Amino acid sequence: MSYRSLFAVACAATLIAIPAWADGIKIMDPYARAANPNAKSGAAFMMLTNDSGQDDRLIAARSDVAKRVELHTHIETGDGVMQMTEIEGGIVLPAGATHHMMRGADHVMLMGLTGPLEQDAEIEVILVFERAGEVAVTIPVDNERKPAKGAHGG
Repeated sequence: MSYRSLFAVACAATLIAIPAWADGIKIMDPYARAANPNAKSGAAFMMLTNDSGQDDRLIAARSDVAKRVELHTHIETGDGVMQMTEIEGGIVLPAGATHHMMRGADHVMLMGLTGPLEQDAEIEVILVFERAGEVAVTIPVDNERKPAKGAHGG
């Protein structure tokens, strides 16, 4: 690998590692994935931290990579089956708190993908907060990422 390629890879990794910030809201460790290359939907996961000193709420998300973007979660239907559903009213983010959006829990649902979520690509998602406003997040696609027990993403 040439020094130029190595430098480019190092710069890209550094940019991905830098969290997005807006008015005290920090977005860390974002990634997106789809079940397979022909999937019509995908999801994005991340950690949201509210360092603003005021409670806030994630009320919406949007992206050009999907026809519809919703905030989703999983609920148990009573017979041991988990069902995905839209979160009504958004996700409350108290001052000083961190909220983990992860597989099997709260996440950004991308429905009607306009193209495949290809490994190592990046997508742009706008998160809309009640107080902080819009936060643009560049999210790497990592279809190979496996959830680790007890860690973000699992």
